[in-house]
Amino acid sequence: MKRDQFELEICANSVESVKEASKGGADRVELSGNLYEGGTTPSAGILIQAKKRSAIPVFVIIRPRGGDFCYNEEEVAVMLRDIEMAKNLGADGMVLGCLNPDGSVDHETCSRLIEACGDLPVTFHRAFDMTRDPREALEAIKALGVSRLLTSGQKNKAIDGADLISELHKQAGGALKIMAGSGINENNINEMAQKTKIRAFHASLSDCVESKMEFRQKEVSMGGLAEIPEYTRKITSAARVRKMIEVLEGI
Repeated sequence: MKRDQFELEICANSVESVKEASKGGADRVELSGNLYEGGTTPSAGILIQAKKRSAIPVFVIIRPRGGDFCYNEEEVAVMLRDIEMAKNLGADGMVLGCLNPDGSVDHETCSRLIEACGDLPVTFHRAFDMTRDPREALEAIKALGVSRLLTSGQKNKAIDGADLISELHKQAGGALKIMAGSGINENNINEMAQKTKIRAFHASLSDCVESKMEFRQKEVSMGGLAEIPEYTRKITSAARVRKMIEVLEGI
């Protein structure tokens, strides 16, 4: 594929990752916090610095907490404020999604949030993967007028949801782009692209970086869970971004 025939979005939760994504040639970043909770709205400080350091568009996830995607009115008020903040700080797009208790797309709340985004492009995020009926949900999302839908095909890893992603791509037509994400990397991107025929991909492409801490407290876990690392963190690798782009260009 020619470079203008596909797009690569990098999921970033730090200024370092934003810089690496830009350096590697990604098309844009999705900026978020708390990736261990699936991503929440990043701080104003991170967004300000990310915009300073990035040569590519920065999309901001609008999600007030981890857990489900069914929000009360106070949480909706928070999201509206966060959209206002992100717009004022130069965000290039928003990433959001809300569901009803029955697992359908919350059209009313999503519409309010999208209206607040103004002219900025909007991606409907992986709240979609928690819907009861993906084909029904896609029609609801198409009606919202968003630019993209991020999905893993309702599986933990997008490669396992490739069949559904392919079906969604056909159903979407030209109304919006289907963007595959979750577990996509330079080793499986060829298979993913060939199976689904989609041309938009979302990945972190990160490496683990050791903490500079010399003293390490072994009796306390600040995250509350032993499986959340205290002395390593993941940062996007420009080399891995370039490698994925090379693989896609070779298809």
